[in-house]
Amino acid sequence: MIRIVLADDETLIRDAVARLLDLEDDLEVVAVAGSGPEALAAIRRERPDVAVLDLQMPGADGIEVAEALLAEQPACGIVIVTGHGRPGHLKKALGSGVRGFLPKSVPATVLADTIRQVAAGGRYVDQELAAEAIAAGDSPLTAREADVLELAADGAPVEEIAARAALAPGTVRNYLSSAVAKLGVTNRHEAVRLARAKGWV
Repeated sequence: MIRIVLADDETLIRDAVARLLDLEDDLEVVAVAGSGPEALAAIRRERPDVAVLDLQMPGADGIEVAEALLAEQPACGIVIVTGHGRPGHLKKALGSGVRGFLPKSVPATVLADTIRQVAAGGRYVDQELAAEAIAAGDSPLTAREADVLELAADGAPVEEIAARAALAPGTVRNYLSSAVAKLGVTNRHEAVRLARAKGWV
């Protein structure tokens, strides 16, 4: 029996997926969670064979949960499911040790088969997302440029971004200018939109 912890902040989806997985003879959902911290606690308590994590959850996203767990429980396979799959997210997830990555649009049978593959030590990546990731290439942004761009996403002034990032305002302007130039756009708002579309922030 493959023991599973399932985490998704959308209750209806989480409960429906849990019921569908429990219909499989060889799968058992031993705990569910509605946030990143709840998922961490459930996985540490239950020590499942596979954790199925939503990419976007309050408290900590699926990749952050995976990064925290894989050092503690390297035998636990991590599968990320998402309704917002972007090439950058896929690359970041695989780089953190996630072994399965698929959109929420796949049938339940595909999720069940992915869980079995990951539990057996294999990997599964949705083919369409993989092709998009290859086509998109690597992010041209440095980690600090991506951080500053993310902080600029809600239209915050440079002084506020500088305070939140513990940087000087001039440094923030330099990071934003560099990001705009690297992405080939005309302003930081376009840079945020493009970087988000690629999953780079």
